[in-house]
Amino acid sequence: MTLYGETQPIDVGDLGLRDAERRVGRGTEWLEPDGRGGFAMGTVDGIRTRRYHALLLAATEPPGGRMVLVADLEVFVQTPAGRFALSSHRYQGGVVYPDGAQRLAAFHHLPWPRWEWVLPDGARVACELVVAHAGPADPASGSRTDLAPRVVLRWTRLAGSVTSLHVQPLLAGRDYHATHHENPTFRFLPELYGDAVAWHPYTGVPAVHCAANGLYHHAPDWYRAFYYSDEDARGLDCVEDLANPGVFAFDLASGSAVMILSTAALLDEPVAAAARIFAAEARRRAGFASALDRAADAYIVERIAATGHPAGKTIIAGYPWFADWGRDTFISLRGLCLATGRRDDARAILRQWAGAVSRGMLPNRFDERGAAPEYNSVDAALWFVIAADAYLGDGGDATAADRDALRAAIAAIVDGYRAGTRHAIRADHDGLLACGAPGVQLTWMDAKVGDDCITGRAGKPVEVQALWINALVIAGRTADAERARAAFARFWDPHRRQLHDVLDAGHVAGAVDATCRPNQILAIGGVPYPVLDGERARAVVDTVEHALWTPAGLRSLDPADPRYHPRYCGGPADRDRGYHNGAVWPWLAGPFIEAWLRVRGSTAEARREARTRFLAPLLAHTDLAGLDHLSEIFDGDPPHRAVGCPFQAWSLAEAIRIDRLLG
Repeated sequence: MTLYGETQPIDVGDLGLRDAERRVGRGTEWLEPDGRGGFAMGTVDGIRTRRYHALLLAATEPPGGRMVLVADLEVFVQTPAGRFALSSHRYQGGVVYPDGAQRLAAFHHLPWPRWEWVLPDGARVACELVVAHAGPADPASGSRTDLAPRVVLRWTRLAGSVTSLHVQPLLAGRDYHATHHENPTFRFLPELYGDAVAWHPYTGVPAVHCAANGLYHHAPDWYRAFYYSDEDARGLDCVEDLANPGVFAFDLASGSAVMILSTAALLDEPVAAAARIFAAEARRRAGFASALDRAADAYIVERIAATGHPAGKTIIAGYPWFADWGRDTFISLRGLCLATGRRDDARAILRQWAGAVSRGMLPNRFDERGAAPEYNSVDAALWFVIAADAYLGDGGDATAADRDALRAAIAAIVDGYRAGTRHAIRADHDGLLACGAPGVQLTWMDAKVGDDCITGRAGKPVEVQALWINALVIAGRTADAERARAAFARFWDPHRRQLHDVLDAGHVAGAVDATCRPNQILAIGGVPYPVLDGERARAVVDTVEHALWTPAGLRSLDPADPRYHPRYCGGPADRDRGYHNGAVWPWLAGPFIEAWLRVRGSTAEARREARTRFLAPLLAHTDLAGLDHLSEIFDGDPPHRAVGCPFQAWSLAEAIRIDRLLG
C-alpha cells in the first residue's frame, strides 16, 4: 500500500487479488459515522472481514440499539468486452468471489471513501460513498427531521464504454454483535413507491428503504456462508448468510448511478437528493481545521429521546463495537472537545452526565437496550471531575447555571467517595481512596473472564490516588488533599525507582503490588495537579520510558514480568488475559508525554524533542488500521501490530490533546 498524502489516493495497483490484498491489508479500514451512533464501515479492498462491516448500520435508539440492515452489495458492470465484477466477498473455505478486488486501481478516503476500478478493456469506473451527518435541531420545535440515517452511493463512468451497472443489496436485520443466518421468516416482499423500494425484513426491525435512479427487478435469493476472518481470529462466530431481494439495473452510459439507503421513506428524486447530501457533507468536512479535528468528530454523537428530540451529547468510546462509556467519555473530552474548540459539545456532554451522579459514582456505561446504568467504575467519576474542571477553567463562556451544576456534581462525587459508596469505595484513615469488591473490576484495567478479574487491583491503586487527590484539590478540599498527598509517599519504591501499582493490596494493610505498570505515570502527567515531583518524578518517568514505552504508546505490563503477553490474540478468554498484561495502549501516550515534559521543565526544546521522539511515531499509526484514527491497542512486542478496536476515542483524543500542548 502506498499512501501519498491527505488528498491523494492509496494506490492498490493492477495486480492479482492475492497481491492486492497483501498491499492493501484487510486491517486497513474506513469509517463513515452518522453522528447518532450508526455508521458505515469496511475495508479498502471491499472484502468484509468483520460482522460489523456494513453499509447501513443504524442506531435504532441513538446512540445505541445498533442493527446491521444492509451489509454489502454485489456489483457488476457490463461493457462491450463482457460482464465484470466490482465487488468481492470471502466465503467459508477461503474462497473469494467474485473477482472485483483484482480490478481495484485506487482508493481515496478523503473527504469520503472513493474506489476506482480498471476493467480489462481499459474502461474505468468509480464509486463514492458518503453518510449524511446529523443536522441541527429545528430552532422552533427542538425536533429533528433527519433522524433516519442516509447512506449515499454514486457510481460514475470515468473512461471507456460501460453500458450498464447491476447492484444487488445484501440484507441482514440483526443486532450488530450477532450474525445472520438463512431462515424462512425473512420477508423479501418489496414495497414500491416513487423512485424507491422498501423491504421489511422482520417484525421489530426497521425497514430498509432504497431510492435509486435505476430499475428494480425482484429476484429473492440467499447468499450463504460469508466468512469474516477477523471474527474467526477473535474466536467468535464468523460465518453469515445474507438475503438478496433483487437487483437494480442502471444505464451508466447516460450518467451516474445513484443509490440512497435509509430506515425512513425516501421521497425526493434520488439524483438531486444525492447531490445535495454530497454537497452538504463537502462543506461540513471542509470546515475542520485539520485531519485530527475531522477524525475527532466521529466520536461526538447525539442522544435522541423517544420523542425524537435531542437529549444531549455523548462520546462513542470506539468503532465498531463500543458504545458510550463513562470513563472513556471523560478521558476523551479534553482532547476531542476542548482541544478542538468544541466547547458547546463539551458543555452538553458534561451537563448530560452530571445528572447521573449516584452516591458519588457515575455509571461506566449504559446498556444499549435501555437497561439500568452500570455503576462499576471507581475512576469514571474522578475523570469527570478532571474534565469538568478543564471545561470551567478553559474559557469564560460557561454560564452561572453551568458552573453551579458542574460544581454541584463535583462536590457530590467527592462527598460520596469520602462517605463510602458501592464496591467498598471509601476514603480510608490515611486519606487515600480504597476500593475493590470480589468479582468487580473497578479500574480501567477491567478485563474479566467469568468471575475472575484479571487485573482486579483491589486496595489503593496508584492512578486512582492521583485522580482522587486532584478531585480533592478541584473541589477545594485542601486539607484532605494534603493529607492524601502525604500518604501517597508510601507508593515510592526506592529499590526499583518506581511507584507501586497498589498499596494495601487486597485490602491487607501494608501489602503492596509492586508490579511495573503504566498507571504510575498519572501521578505526574495526564492530571492538572501532579502528585509527584522532583527527583522521584524524573525516576518514574525514566523507568516507564525504559520498560513500557513503544512507538504506539505504553505497554500495560513490563515485558520482564512472567505474566506478560507479547501478542494480543486468540479467543475471548486468551485476549482478555493479555488485555492489560502486555498490550500497548495509545491513550497512555498522552499522560506519558506530558509527564516527560514536566520533569524537563516543559521547555521549548523539550517540546520539540517530544514531538519528534514520541508524538510523530504515534501519529504514524493513523494509517495502519483505521484510516486517520488510532486503534485501541497494539501488540506489546514489535512490530506492535494494531489490534482491538480500530477506531478508539481516547487514543485519538490524547494524541490531539498532546499535539495542542506541544504547540
